[in-house]
Amino acid sequence: MPPFRLGLVGAGRMGQVHLRAISESERIRVVAVAEPSAANRAIVAGPDRVVHADAGAMLKAGGLDGVLIATPSTLHLQMVEQVAAAGLPILCEKPCGITATEARKAAALAAKAGVRLQIGYWRRFVPALKRLKDRIEAGDLGALYFVTCFQWDERPPAAAFRATSGGIFIDMGVHEFDQLRWLTGQEVSSLRVSVAGVSSEPPVEGDAEAAQVLCDLSGGTSALVSLGRRYPAGDVCWAEVFGTKGANDCRFLWPPDGDAAFREGMRLQAEGFVDAVQGRKSEGATAADAVAALVAAEQAAAAFSGARR
Repeated sequence: MPPFRLGLVGAGRMGQVHLRAISESERIRVVAVAEPSAANRAIVAGPDRVVHADAGAMLKAGGLDGVLIATPSTLHLQMVEQVAAAGLPILCEKPCGITATEARKAAALAAKAGVRLQIGYWRRFVPALKRLKDRIEAGDLGALYFVTCFQWDERPPAAAFRATSGGIFIDMGVHEFDQLRWLTGQEVSSLRVSVAGVSSEPPVEGDAEAAQVLCDLSGGTSALVSLGRRYPAGDVCWAEVFGTKGANDCRFLWPPDGDAAFREGMRLQAEGFVDAVQGRKSEGATAADAVAALVAAEQAAAAFSGARR
């Protein structure tokens, strides 16, 4: 079977990460890129890839089997609408808009057009996390008492990004809320937020340097989502599960191999998208999953705002 022909919308930081990850796949080729920045277009240009200044030109040129949206989150809904209207299946970077309302609108647009919309929660494809999920589902750990999901970055992103990303709960927290739901099969029923009151730089309005969210889950499990923007060793993500029969500590993204683990998850996610488009089973997150993660993130953000008043 010939490689799946993927178009990429957005060749900024995340778009370039996707390109590097997908370049390691034998099943997918990024054959076209739409990117408004001339500097970024120059970075991603290549002999086997057509580069366009906008998504409209890329879609008009045709020759695509699907599209990956990696624009800033504020443009996700607009891009989903444009690609869905072209009748192409979509892999959209998380969180599929910066509000649950935007994610619902994106889902409705894709459903009306009859196209697949998968959301980029790449953790669902990480082999170590999939093994942990299998152990939970098999009952190896028993009934779950407590689950923790940690995401700590080496350093904060630029202030301009933080000002438009929706804040730490939308930008970072949605990954952990989706991971919680996927691992446990339970929903977030209520939550409480604790936010660090210290910062080593001028604060960004509506954002935080670190935040901890204690959650009650629908199946009776307690959970902790831990978010932070400063971890000197590098970007790290890990999960812990405590049950009546055992416990499991899963450090799935950790220096010095964090970048390789990240790329592997992103590659497997893209291949899972192809599987779904071609009618095979995939672990990919749906638009409904994106809505659920954003609802929890919005609840956390509201609790944070209430605590600040």
